[in-house]
Amino acid sequence: MHQLTQQLNFIWELDRLKAVYRQALVQSDGNRRENSAEHSWHISLTAHILHDYAEESVDISRVTKMLLIHDIVEIDAGDTFAFAEQTKLDEQEAKEMQAANRLFGLLPDAQFQQVKALWMEFEEAKTADARFAKAMDRILPLLQNMRNQGDSWARHSVKKSQVIARNKYLMNLAPQLWNYVCEQIDIAVQMGWLQDE
Repeated sequence: MHQLTQQLNFIWELDRLKAVYRQALVQSDGNRRENSAEHSWHISLTAHILHDYAEESVDISRVTKMLLIHDIVEIDAGDTFAFAEQTKLDEQEAKEMQAANRLFGLLPDAQFQQVKALWMEFEEAKTADARFAKAMDRILPLLQNMRNQGDSWARHSVKKSQVIARNKYLMNLAPQLWNYVCEQIDIAVQMGWLQDE
């Protein structure tokens, strides 16, 4: 019963992810801000739909698990804008590690070890599964910005080079998706949604 109590406590804690808001807007709902739980669901499905484009072997089940857990740490650490200053991103990294230990630590030890290891794999992005998961985490905001006239890019004066660097995981892993992303970035520059330098 103790194990079940731990698991249920973790599940109840997950509900708080619905209250963490991101920069992306939900166009279909009056352009309200997207929450991190919605984002995790959306990129998980995106990965399932697009995984055939990966030219390396990718275990879509592991990728999906990574995507479903990768932002849980935002319950404690909050969300940081992807193109924030490096010092802010570095501070966020430390906060997220603390959050991972607390939140995943709610689980029984064996599950804690499994979930944290999967989260760390995503963060380090050294395996094909993790790189593909990272790529999906980055391509969806690009698609959202393109549907919303550059939305967060324009509001934050984001540069073309920043978006290219953020989507680099696609270059060798899924070249067809990489080409699509590059085309979209060029369109965004032409439309004035991204700064060219």
